[in-house]
Amino acid sequence: MSSTETPPEAGHDFIRDIVRRDIEAGRTPDIVTRFPPEPNGYLHIGHAKSICLNFGVAAEFGGRCNLRFDDTNPTKEEQEYIDGIQRDVRWLGFDWGDSVRYASDYFEQLYAWAIELIRAGKAYVDDQTQEEMRAARGTLTEPGTASPWRDRPVDENLDLLGRMRAGEFPNGARVLRAKIDMASGNINLRDPVLYRILHASHPRTGTDWCIYPSYDFAHGQSDAIEGVTHSLCTLEFADHRPLYEWLLANLPVPSEPHQYEFARLNLTHTLLSKRVLTELVRGGHVDGWDDPRMPTLAGYRRRGVPPEAIRDFIQRIGVARADSMVDVAMLEAAIRDALNASAPRRMAVLNPLKIVIENYPEGETEQLEAVNNPSDPAAGSRPVTFSREIYVERDDFMEDPPKKFFRLSQGREVRLRYAYFVTCREVMKDANGEVVELRCTYDPETRGGNTPPDGRKVKATLHWVSAVDSVPAEVRVFEPLFTDPEPDAGAFASGLNPESRQVLQGCRLEPAIVAANSDEPVQFERLGYFIRDPDSTADKPVYNRTVGLRDSWAKAAGK
Repeated sequence: MSSTETPPEAGHDFIRDIVRRDIEAGRTPDIVTRFPPEPNGYLHIGHAKSICLNFGVAAEFGGRCNLRFDDTNPTKEEQEYIDGIQRDVRWLGFDWGDSVRYASDYFEQLYAWAIELIRAGKAYVDDQTQEEMRAARGTLTEPGTASPWRDRPVDENLDLLGRMRAGEFPNGARVLRAKIDMASGNINLRDPVLYRILHASHPRTGTDWCIYPSYDFAHGQSDAIEGVTHSLCTLEFADHRPLYEWLLANLPVPSEPHQYEFARLNLTHTLLSKRVLTELVRGGHVDGWDDPRMPTLAGYRRRGVPPEAIRDFIQRIGVARADSMVDVAMLEAAIRDALNASAPRRMAVLNPLKIVIENYPEGETEQLEAVNNPSDPAAGSRPVTFSREIYVERDDFMEDPPKKFFRLSQGREVRLRYAYFVTCREVMKDANGEVVELRCTYDPETRGGNTPPDGRKVKATLHWVSAVDSVPAEVRVFEPLFTDPEPDAGAFASGLNPESRQVLQGCRLEPAIVAANSDEPVQFERLGYFIRDPDSTADKPVYNRTVGLRDSWAKAAGK
């Protein structure tokens, strides 16, 4: 789906109102936005909000959105992340046109502009260490202290910058700083660093450079080179906007973009700090960037979340000026809504308990008709095998049930979905007193699960699978990665949910699930939506639960 084909988000927000006014006033007839990720990790759902906004605004107003990598820190950036980001943006449903852009495309131009700032007396090479610069920067209430090298002669600054580029100095020996105002109330204007020395190989430029521009120096100028009209950033960049504007005003840039800030996404039971996500992966707390418990787009994809559900969720939460916390239940609701319409229904038993139907003929089976999707009559039906021995969920039986438990217990009759009414007659236990088997009878006149001629009713309908042809499988069930609704990023490891992943062995799946050999989501009736995991093999199917049918986490938390 190209940026001009992507459905725009519905409704209005303050960003779209700004764009609309700019068009009506003739200030920006051709809208250009950009999504500028740093390739030092995988995209998470917070990035999805920015992607949907930037590409959505461009599509809605007939413009274009550039994908531009902020590749200015080679010590943390890898080609793996560049490839993964492109894959995730495409998966989410967007396209950036003819080519990917990189800040490194503009390294020569940025360097030339740095020289212009030096010649204008607006930049200088500083020999202070990082610690000395930090100490001299001042505080929110105290002004900074000027560097002893702030008034270096222009020729000396030019010479030193050239030697920095030539690789004469080690990392940290010198930096290039803008000369603005060490007493400014905005700390970002207290002579910010424009270039630092990094002897490291760059994913695209190799060892051509050993000095690299800061994000603040590369960002606005890259926007200007690309003709970006609306540079949309999250709120943490609001304090950087005066520097963004100072650089544009003091350089001969080809266009004048404007920066606007919107609230970032904050999701309960979730941390969207790239530092935390990186530490989760490197510390072995999860099984990689695409672990289904991770809030990365790769993790959601592996978990079976459809991209349209994420786009719908982003549309539902809207675009605001102030930060707020969004309940993860809203995301789960959007996922259910998307999957309910399309996912085929199948039966699976995750914690099997065997039933022997004593009055069903031994050695015989029959084919019953099961609906593929009640929401889509065109999806048709499929045959399911019924036999003397079947499996039901262990949780669907209680020996001594409470008053409102209507499922199986001794002497209780229930409906087996698409099959028959059955009544539990006897409970079989092992030497430890554990229930291992139920002996039941069935009513042949209730075939298809229909009400019998005498009109008697049952209060529960159970899913089941046949012991004859059901397929053993591993199923992985996920809960939020953090127990606290607002986890602490500074102590994230202590807040990890020890039950965020349960691996269930010995599950039994309807054979149609495995026979389809599909990567598409499927609903296990009464259990939730699931998808085949890449670990799955022909000998050992593995399925992940995408989301339950009910908000079980919120329900448990409420209790």
